[in-house]
Amino acid sequence: MRVFDKNKITDIFFDLDHTLWDFEKNSELTFEKIFMLLKIKISLRDFLRIYSPINHKFWKLYRENKISRNQLRFDRLKLTFFELNIKIDDNMIIKISEMYLKYLSDFTLLHKGAFDLLDFLKKKYNLHIISNGFEDVQKRKIKNSGLYKYFDNIYTSELIGYKKPNPKIFHFALNKVNIKPFSAVMIGDSKEADILGALNIGLNAIHFNSNNEKTHDLCVIVRSLKEIKNYL
Repeated sequence: MRVFDKNKITDIFFDLDHTLWDFEKNSELTFEKIFMLLKIKISLRDFLRIYSPINHKFWKLYRENKISRNQLRFDRLKLTFFELNIKIDDNMIIKISEMYLKYLSDFTLLHKGAFDLLDFLKKKYNLHIISNGFEDVQKRKIKNSGLYKYFDNIYTSELIGYKKPNPKIFHFALNKVNIKPFSAVMIGDSKEADILGALNIGLNAIHFNSNNEKTHDLCVIVRSLKEIKNYL
């Protein structure tokens, strides 16, 4: 397991979704609002049971540049309704997709302990965000959730042109901040995007395993945000 000396750390990079911002809960509330507004009679539990793994699958394809932003937005819903055997025309799917992106950032639930951790870390380190999310949506999430004041820089894959785990997005952020990889830590929920992406260029990492991914010995793994205080 790669360990680091916290006394040599000056900067911390956070992922946003599933790490600070509680994507699953906020997404559920968003779909609940959309189905109510559009009067779509569907079991939210059944929808999410099918949608969640499909969404993860399509985000992986998007990270790997195998599908476009528009394909991600449309196809994940198209396939979900198909698997549920619910007939919804393409125009309605497009409308749901647009409403989802419009309302998603209105919900501001964070993972437990997020503000406490950020208050603790801000006193000692420079904090930044590196996210694979869409620029406009991520900025609204951060603003509406009260997170802006904690971060010196916010880097999104859409703005930079590369997605985690591509080393270019990490090098871009490090060059902007003007630091070496060994003096920073990446904190994220995805082993593939955040942890391996960071470790492969010499960044230190802490895996906040909010998605119950398989355990590994690549770096420190925590199950709650408050545990991160023990290492920083």
